[in-house]
Amino acid sequence: MKEVIFALLTGFIVGFLFALFKLPIPAPPAFAGVAGIVGIYLGFKVFAWVGPVLSNLIR
Repeated sequence: MKEVIFALLTGFIVGFLFALFKLPIPAPPAFAGVAGIVGIYLGFKVFAWVGPVLSNLIR
């Protein structure tokens, strides 16, 4: 939980600084960005589950 709070706080600070200096947000459009992050996370988790099975098949 500490990591989630730290990530949220860091993102908030970066977003605040970008707004302060009138810079564009360094992220894709809201829904597309969230969907991309979820996709990356799911791909990582699926590989962690399927990876050992695939490595046994390749041997």
